[in-house]
Amino acid sequence: MPPTAADAAEPGHRPRTGIAQGVRDSLGVGIGIFPLGVALGMLVVQAGLPWWLAPALSVGIFAGSVELLMVSMLASATPLVTIAATVFALNFRHVFYALSFPLSRVRRGWPRAYSVYALIDEAYATYALMPPERLSSTRIVTGQLAMQAYWVAGGLVGAAVASSLPEPIEGFEFALYALFIVMTLDAARSRREIPSIVLAGLAVTVAILVVPDSALLAGLVIFTVLLIARHLLGRRCPDAGTRSGGDDDA
Repeated sequence: MPPTAADAAEPGHRPRTGIAQGVRDSLGVGIGIFPLGVALGMLVVQAGLPWWLAPALSVGIFAGSVELLMVSMLASATPLVTIAATVFALNFRHVFYALSFPLSRVRRGWPRAYSVYALIDEAYATYALMPPERLSSTRIVTGQLAMQAYWVAGGLVGAAVASSLPEPIEGFEFALYALFIVMTLDAARSRREIPSIVLAGLAVTVAILVVPDSALLAGLVIFTVLLIARHLLGRRCPDAGTRSGGDDDA
């Protein structure tokens, strides 16, 4: 088998150095991931689900927003089709991450397979823009392993804390909705994304009115169709998109 870019680059990097760099890369991410993991663990226990579901989701799925959403869906016995469609819609963006993520720097075999599996938003933001010559397989994989360790550890801590409380914390399940509200407000800072937010509200409203029993699945489908229509309309009328986004910073 011919050597890959990762195989050729790795000898120039000492493994201990790569491990230290990967751990250091993950520290800033861990500050944000660990508290969310704690929230996941507490949410699992307070939803009446077994505590081990928190680490199971963190190992089996490893996608923060999807895991938090799945807890509420599992607790409410959401149909499997709806869960599958929701997970697909929320994680579909990860398909495009691999196009610019430095996977060629990761050794073939289990290191590259794990790197693809652990390609979360934070890992992409950490390594996609880093100069390739500074990256090694050990550094990337170590960083991703550490990021997942923060998430799993946070979930275990959260489950332990929730299990030790004499009574559940009222309203704690709102943490999930608060997360998505913050993400929506962050997107709304750019006027260019306001049409997408309006379309999302329209899709949810129609879904609740027409098919209230499957509002989540229907809302995702309607929103996807509306986004495709907006994209096609934008390609046909590019000047309109330029005018609407030209004064974002005004």
